[in-house]
Amino acid sequence: MQSTFIQLIFGVISRHVGVDMRLPDCVKCICPFFLISSCLGIVLLSGCGSGSAAHQEPPPPVFPPATVPLVKLSSDPFTNASSQHATEVEPDTFAFGPTIVSAFQVGRIHDGGGADIGFATSSDGGTTWSSGFLPGITMFQGGGTFTAASDASVAYDASHGMWLISSLALSPSLNQVVVSRSPDGINWGNPIAVTTTGNPDKNWIVCDNSTTSSFYGHCYVQWDDPSSANLMQMNTSSDGGLTWGPPLSTASLAHGIGGQPLVQPNGTVVVPFASGVFGSMAAFRSADGGATWSSTVAISPITEHQEAGNLRSAPLPTAEIDGEGKVYVVWADCRFRTNCTSNDLVLSTSSDGMTWTTPARVPIDPTTSTVDHFIPGLAVDPTTAGSTARLTLTYYYYPVSTCGSNCQVAVGFVSSSDGGETWTAPTELAGPMKVTWLPNTFSGLMLADYLSTSYVNGKAFTVFAVAKPTSGAVFNEAMYTTTNALGAAAGIAHFSSKTEGSVPNAKSDHPPRKFYDLDHEFPIPPRKRLFRRLLRR
Repeated sequence: MQSTFIQLIFGVISRHVGVDMRLPDCVKCICPFFLISSCLGIVLLSGCGSGSAAHQEPPPPVFPPATVPLVKLSSDPFTNASSQHATEVEPDTFAFGPTIVSAFQVGRIHDGGGADIGFATSSDGGTTWSSGFLPGITMFQGGGTFTAASDASVAYDASHGMWLISSLALSPSLNQVVVSRSPDGINWGNPIAVTTTGNPDKNWIVCDNSTTSSFYGHCYVQWDDPSSANLMQMNTSSDGGLTWGPPLSTASLAHGIGGQPLVQPNGTVVVPFASGVFGSMAAFRSADGGATWSSTVAISPITEHQEAGNLRSAPLPTAEIDGEGKVYVVWADCRFRTNCTSNDLVLSTSSDGMTWTTPARVPIDPTTSTVDHFIPGLAVDPTTAGSTARLTLTYYYYPVSTCGSNCQVAVGFVSSSDGGETWTAPTELAGPMKVTWLPNTFSGLMLADYLSTSYVNGKAFTVFAVAKPTSGAVFNEAMYTTTNALGAAAGIAHFSSKTEGSVPNAKSDHPPRKFYDLDHEFPIPPRKRLFRRLLRR
């Protein structure tokens, strides 16, 4: 009876789409193609290629263990009592020429930061890697004086031939943004102070590598000060990071977190960031080499789902730029899900940093799925642009959003070859991982606050934390990348969310946050929290 029913269903579909479908071969398909689960008659119709204007969604996901070959890049060698060993979290990457450099926290400390900043570098386009730890920041590596280091961000200054890693050096009496320099991404000097005042957090670095820019060789560091309600600040260097100018605020005294500065070919710096305390996505810019910074412009409100399982996460932006200067910003958002049951990843773009497109959902899974997507890391191939820009987006996700205290997390990616108009079906890179295998922090169990992907010689590579079962009190969380570059198979289907609209009156599913920072050191006064709650209604 069941077999007859399946054959009947296949016959109906065959007559409608002109595809020969017979058991027991499950399916013989000519575009459009079908995904069939174990010949059980679960047929999911989707379009082929990127030329169709009709609304398309990928099929409901299946979550077997990942089988993509991985390379372990680094592991935690430290033994200090303040850390949770062996852990590595929160990677950033940057590529220039054949070299790609990643930096990350090592030996996560519950109260904030890690025992040091680790790095992993490939000088041959991701074929082989070497790794190590930055000297001179913490007391645990190379004679530093700080007790922890956090928020690593990587850049390359082509004008001065120098790799730069910006990080946050922490101690009970002083927090500083610092920069470590290297001519090859492997041999690093002692840190140079960028800031001397305030309580910096969530720093990010970028350099102007466009030879046509009037500000070629300028580097910019963004950070916020949670002791001043997340006041956004920018510092500029014009000598390869050896010296840094004073911190400057925006014309509108912007407050926010997680800014990611990007430089357009003409030298204009655009800084997307989460405004307020994750209330909206916004941006500001500089057209004079960092001498002044504009007032902010709105990109979009943020509507976010709070991840289950006590996982540390927040809708921080991931931002990149194509070869013609178009800026792409992605963040986690639940506006397309009824009752904000899980987050999708949404994309907004701008050619000038002032006018932004309405956020579009990246169609990784149907909006009716149980999947929760968070902590994205976007890459844009800088040799491409516009309608042929190549994008790769990595992210963490829960297969089931309502997982309570038994959550499992995985890493996946999708890609686009048409500037984000359509996307491939997702590929699982690692997982599933139990959240109980992750180190704890004030704001939850930690994989990362951000993730990163970069194109090197036209090929996309990502670096991410993979956790395995613990051994007693010892963790097993380290940095990995894929053996081969991320890429979609030839002829794979692409999916679009072009006709989708957000849920009317979409709202976040949790109260306003109580702290300016993710380490919960700087509480928001109750009166300000009430005001923010009223604004969100």
